[in-house]
Amino acid sequence: MAIEIRKPCDIEQIRKAAVIVAKTLDYLKKNITEGMSLKEIDKLGDDYIVELGGRPAFKGLYGFPNAVCTSLNEVIIHGVPTDVKIKNGDILGIDIGCELNGWYGDGAITMAIGDISKNDEKLIQCSKNALYKTIDNIKVGMRFKEISQMLEAHITQDDFKPLLNFCGHGIGKKPHSEPEIPNYVSGNNVKQGPKVKNGMVFCLEPMVCQKSGNPIIDKDDKWSVRSEDNLNTSHYEHQIAIINNKAEILTLT
Repeated sequence: MAIEIRKPCDIEQIRKAAVIVAKTLDYLKKNITEGMSLKEIDKLGDDYIVELGGRPAFKGLYGFPNAVCTSLNEVIIHGVPTDVKIKNGDILGIDIGCELNGWYGDGAITMAIGDISKNDEKLIQCSKNALYKTIDNIKVGMRFKEISQMLEAHITQDDFKPLLNFCGHGIGKKPHSEPEIPNYVSGNNVKQGPKVKNGMVFCLEPMVCQKSGNPIIDKDDKWSVRSEDNLNTSHYEHQIAIINNKAEILTLT
């Protein structure tokens, strides 16, 4: 399947959906407090996306039941909101999507709840740094495998592991499309596969584990993903567009 090349006017429409995502993530980060349940956090995000004129894109997507993925501590992605209440020392991943006028936005952060351990601080900073440093070094003409190589290098240099079998992705008229962008390199030759071109829009989302990148999907909710080591994890995501030979972050307020 070919990777879509977007016209500047289309990128501006995508940006509007992405800005709603960014505003909602900022709103949640400012308003989430100790003692709130994951379901209460989901409702906050759901209501705010609607207030801004968007549609919560994750609700019902592939059967997911809620608007916000609330991934607590050892859950790295796709956490289903429950009645569990967050407490001091937790770390919480928040991943949201928005559809606006047929275009999609997508982004994620991991945040500290109160005072967290030094290791969890390092874990969160690793995923954030891997994302921003990689975005800063994307160039037109490089291969997507080279982006994966950069993400992996930033994760492993902090002695952490990338989550296997999950990846960043293209986005536009669909919430997920080509290309798939893992946070690690498959195979030995990074000079293979599709190249980055002006007009491409995609999401990068480093998913960082501690001892093992092997994923385990929860047997009960069928969604929540953990590492097999069952240790805390971190996830950050930005949606970017390639404009004038540079990677520009769309998920900004």
